[in-house]
This record gives sequence, C-alpha cells and structure tokens, in this order.
Amino acid sequence: GGSGLRPQGGLHPGPDGRRIPTVLDQLKTGASGEIAFTDSRGVRCIEAGGPEPGTGCAGRGIIVAMEEIRSRGLLDDRDVVLYDVLGDVVCGGFSMPLREQVADEVYLVTTSDFMALYAANNICRGIRKYAHSGRIRLAGIIHNGRSSVDNDSLLRAFAAELGTTVAGKIPMSPLIGQAELERRTVVDCAPESGPAQAFRALASVLLDNRGGCIPEPMTDDGLEALCRKAAPL
Repeated sequence: GGSGLRPQGGLHPGPDGRRIPTVLDQLKTGASGEIAFTDSRGVRCIEAGGPEPGTGCAGRGIIVAMEEIRSRGLLDDRDVVLYDVLGDVVCGGFSMPLREQVADEVYLVTTSDFMALYAANNICRGIRKYAHSGRIRLAGIIHNGRSSVDNDSLLRAFAAELGTTVAGKIPMSPLIGQAELERRTVVDCAPESGPAQAFRALASVLLDNRGGCIPEPMTDDGLEALCRKAAPL
C-alpha cells in the first residue's frame, strides 16, 4: 500500500471526492478521530493542515502533524510514502522530511521558468546540507509543463548541472483542472488521456528508480547565464 501526506488542507482523492479532516483540525478540537483515510485504490491519505491564512507558521503545522502521525504508526506498514510539500527550505517545517530523515528521495517538481529554477536550485542547497548527515538524495526533476515558458532542453541542462536527470513531464492540460473541480484524479476522470498516461509513466519511473545523488547546486550567476543562453531576448 501507499500513503500520501500533504501539508495543507485539501481534497481526498477517492472517487467520491469527499473532504477529509486535517490532522491539525483534529488536534485543535481535541478530537481523537481518524486522520488517515483510504481511497478505492488502497492509498492512505493524510492532510496535515495548517493555520488560518495570514496567521501562524504553516511549517510548524507540518512538525506537529508529523509527530501525531508517527505516534499513531500510520506510516509503518506502507510500501511507498509520498510527501507533497511546498518548496520552501527557508521555513524549517517544510524541510522536516529532510531534517528528520523520514524520506529517502526528493523529486523537484518545477517549470522551466527562471524563478522556478532559482527556487529549485535553492532547495538543492538544502538537500545537499542534509544529505551529508543522512540518506536523503536528489532522485530527479519532474517537469511541470504548466507554464508559458516550456523549455525541455533547458530543464535537462539544469538537471545535468545538478548531477541528476528529468524523471518525467506532466503536460499542461485542461483535463487536470477539470478533474480537480470534480474532486477526482485525471486517471479516474480520463484514464486513456495523455495526462493520465504521463502520470502512469512517471509513477513507473519513481517506483523503479533507486538511489540518487547529492546535488551540486549552481551559482546564482551560473543559473542566470544558463537561462539567458536558453532564452535570449
């Protein structure tokens, strides 16, 4: 079986699209009810939750949620655990899977825009820091095609500079937004579509991939030069 852990409140990916209570919501109300919910495909889903917008630290919410999840042993019998977290290594909470060594591999999901690559490069600095004290490794780049700038060769060059490869690409498609509105996955809504096939191919790569690298982050000037070369004015 697999588990999915998300840092913010969201939607249960099962076919009925029901909303699920977050870990932090349960803790705030003093409830001791279920915080893990299994969908029709056997995926155990957990929403960590966060503070009200504009208040508190969402990263701190990740820390509290992980402590509760660990205390209940919800990840002990899983074959695969996915942490879906925002790429913010400045906030300590979001880097908890790295610091606490509860993850083995990191995949960076990014477009080929300069600022997105700048953020990804900064995350690699965090990965490198924690890699030297544990088993965490950069396993690859996942190309998010949802951008007006869609440069495959630039992303491959960026990955090569880091010492890794592009694991796959999720194409820009209105089907993804439509599936979100229906509270379903693309694979459920349009199983034979291009995006669904892309997700399946990516899943196969992630399951078969082993190991990874300690990334070699680019200098800011080097990254800017790479992007300028790929998209000159």
